Amino acid sequence: MTGPDQRFPLEARLSSSREFRAVFAQASRYADRYFTILTGAGQADRARLGLAVSRKAAPRAVDRNRIKRLIRERFRHWQADLPQVDVVVMVRPVARHTENAILSAALDRLWQRVSRSCEPS
Repeated sequence: MTGPDQRFPLEARLSSSREFRAVFAQASRYADRYFTILTGAGQADRARLGLAVSRKAAPRAVDRNRIKRLIRERFRHWQADLPQVDVVVMVRPVARHTENAILSAALDRLWQRVSRSCEPS
């Protein structure tokens, strides 16, 4: 059982449709075969994550939940390296048939690109 201290904190999430719309309106896009990451100016003092895992990308709830858990875990790992941005991760259908290790590596490459592009010049 997961204790409250191990859950993904509320202050690290995008929770309202207004917050998602703000990211979509001013998005910088990073994509690969499995994911599309959109970033926008952060409204909080830390990087925040929003997930968009559609039924089209993963029809079974068990697949959607597995992918969402994986995205959250990789975001936790990279959160300290990311600037103050709001991030929305969208999933492509090929991801549901892909092993976790491959998806983790793909996310790590994308988080690295986001981190590098947001560095001050």
